[in-house]
Amino acid sequence: MRALIVDDEPLARRNIRILLERHPEIEIAGESGSGADAVEQIRRIKPDLVFLDVQMPECDGFDVIEMLGSNTPPAVIFVTAYDDYALRAFDAGALDYLLKPFTDDRFDRAVGRARQRVQQQRKPEHITVKQGNQVLFVRLEDIDWIEAADYYACLHVGAKSHLVRRSLADLEQDLDPALFRRTHRSAIVNIRRLRALQLNRNGEYEALLENGVIVPVSRRYRRQLENTR
Repeated sequence: MRALIVDDEPLARRNIRILLERHPEIEIAGESGSGADAVEQIRRIKPDLVFLDVQMPECDGFDVIEMLGSNTPPAVIFVTAYDDYALRAFDAGALDYLLKPFTDDRFDRAVGRARQRVQQQRKPEHITVKQGNQVLFVRLEDIDWIEAADYYACLHVGAKSHLVRRSLADLEQDLDPALFRRTHRSAIVNIRRLRALQLNRNGEYEALLENGVIVPVSRRYRRQLENTR
């Protein structure tokens, strides 16, 4: 896991860093001394875990969460010397609320909860495909689009295609919604391959991919696609 420490007090950041160094599975990706800087760093380095001070000048912890919106990291642990904000913190989606001064054991429990949350939300980076006497590892980012084929799903990767014995709905659970979007009940596209939405002769929309492939688009999913870029 990658962690970011946000607190306007250097000593407080140092204390959390020392405690985190006992957890080798966590990489300290950075520190921030203000809310505005924290928003910029979170958007840039995309940490899994953020230790977030509540009270900071100009932009507090709650402002940070509001500004991030859907880009909020999977695990946010609020750290503060005040217990007044606990209910508001959980309403804002905080995973935990560390009240200073806290014990090492209490800190470790918070980290354990964060580890579990991140593992639950982390998406796989590849799909395994059986082909003859081989098992292929197809990277998700290499997939152009996915097509439903009865009880199978067909992965279109460049000029190649691979069948996996999974329904489109089941496969969709493993896909990052920031990268893949449903266009139709029978199709999912990699939005990085999406060139345009265009009207066909029947007055219906279709998705034009970078490689020239045309994928059907239903009214249900068109508006979501229009907001992807």
